[in-house]
Amino acid sequence: MPLPPAPTKRAALLAPDAYSLKAAEESLDFTAAVLEQKRPASAPAAQVAPANAPEARSPSSRGRGRKTAEPVPAARAEAPRTAPSESRPTSPPLPDATSRVSPVASNRRRNGGKSAGSGPARLFVLDTNVLLHDPMSLFRFEEHDIFLPMIVLEELDGHKKGMTEVARNGRQTSRTLDALVAQQGGDMTKGLKLSATGHQSARGLLFFQTEPLDNQLPSSLPQGKADNQILGVVHALRGRHPEREVILVSKDINMRVKARALGLAAEDYQNDKTLDDGELLYAGALALPQDFWTRQSKTIESWQSGSHTFYRVSGPSVGQFYINQFVYFEAPGEPSLYARVTEIRDKTAVLKTLKDYTHLKNAVWGVTSRNREQNFALNLLMDPEVDFVTLAGTAGTGKTLMALASGLTQVLDDRRYTEIIMTRATVSVGEDIGFLPGTEEEKMGPWMGALDDNLEFLAKGDGGNAGEWGRAATNELIRSRIKVKSMNFMRGRTFMNKYVIIDEAQNLTPKQMKTLITRAGPGTKIICMGNLAQIDTPYLTEGSSGLTFAVDRFKGWPHGGHITLARGERSRLADFASEVL
Repeated sequence: MPLPPAPTKRAALLAPDAYSLKAAEESLDFTAAVLEQKRPASAPAAQVAPANAPEARSPSSRGRGRKTAEPVPAARAEAPRTAPSESRPTSPPLPDATSRVSPVASNRRRNGGKSAGSGPARLFVLDTNVLLHDPMSLFRFEEHDIFLPMIVLEELDGHKKGMTEVARNGRQTSRTLDALVAQQGGDMTKGLKLSATGHQSARGLLFFQTEPLDNQLPSSLPQGKADNQILGVVHALRGRHPEREVILVSKDINMRVKARALGLAAEDYQNDKTLDDGELLYAGALALPQDFWTRQSKTIESWQSGSHTFYRVSGPSVGQFYINQFVYFEAPGEPSLYARVTEIRDKTAVLKTLKDYTHLKNAVWGVTSRNREQNFALNLLMDPEVDFVTLAGTAGTGKTLMALASGLTQVLDDRRYTEIIMTRATVSVGEDIGFLPGTEEEKMGPWMGALDDNLEFLAKGDGGNAGEWGRAATNELIRSRIKVKSMNFMRGRTFMNKYVIIDEAQNLTPKQMKTLITRAGPGTKIICMGNLAQIDTPYLTEGSSGLTFAVDRFKGWPHGGHITLARGERSRLADFASEVL
């Protein structure tokens, strides 16, 4: 049966007000006429809904003919789903957007939102901290609409001054809002198209508060506070548009608690989270099943190249492998295997055995690995083909010590890199100690206590019997090849043939992490270290940390690797404290 003519070809010929109803009526008449011609003389006439009506075909009737239905009501015909966004009828502010049904916005999907096609587009009221946290959050809600209260614009204006990350985000948000307001043909009272600036995934509208809204919040809430004014706007919008779901989005936990206490829907901004659960973070190592060799005995190939043995394996286990992922096999009474995935093709993978850094003959600047994960980490740190390494683990797992020992060996002994550059996020655990005098390195001195502690250990082991003078000379040589830099002055720099260590990377945002990693020039290696259980930056969690972001994005890259260190080796006191405190 021929389909009705596509309404998109008639959109330019009809007025916006007449298009929807007229197109639906013509489609209905045309379909009925065709069926009347094809219907046998003895068959009774039936009314058939047009092809663009949601009830015209059910999932169970696909392939078995068209399901009969009642004629489409005029209210439904006014907003056909096939109408293009360019010909959307003009409507009063905050329309009942039943026609814009598509997959649910990302943050609603993460929080167990409704399934696709289950009601009108939602209206999200954004708190100021969401815009200051992610300036691109305006375009992260897919087909749903966004409402900005006037107090949010006022707070944005108060955060635009300064050189901090929050101030930069505030200025970027203001520029984005200016571009949306300046779009040709835009009307703030009817909503501005979020896709006007090129973000095609944002199919909703942006509304500003253009008139006072009456609310009935409890008198115990001070009306002058910005948070309470935003809650009042949400309450008023819910009363004005009961057919729509009005949701407050805020990074402020207390704000969300107050909203729910008032019976208002409130959610955290989830789109910045790489993972919903920190337990799902890629660990970098995978234990092979106990029957691995039994199942692979007929399909395995092995060969020797230098001091390494290679295995080509196939089977269902290959689907879980990533490039540069470590695999290990440990079983009582059988030889152990510690290898790294170097190649994946179709359903086969190549495993390469590791260099054993637990043996003293392979010590790195006098340091040997004490457990399986440390051996994996040293294999990554000492491999010249790996340009980016991420190390995660609790306190005392040896992240900084191994990174420094590997750097000193490759800078002073192998001459692979010219110098070590070390930096870290300057986020204090307690109160700030104020401004510090001196040069850049002197100002960074209090933040680099971990560097001094590990250098003292490494220099003590390397001095041998050279005496006090020899150890002093060694310390001077080491210090001359290590530069401590502040992250505040990294933008625009390029590091060539450098060994860069980024400590406390869990306190970086994804944007700051991108800024640091993109500083790498030819021959540079970057090591990011951090403990996701010790995040001190406000509004950052394990799922939204820059370290989690980097681990997830570089997973499977041939020149990057990650390992999560599991066992602490600092002392029995530190290990016990990590477990019970």
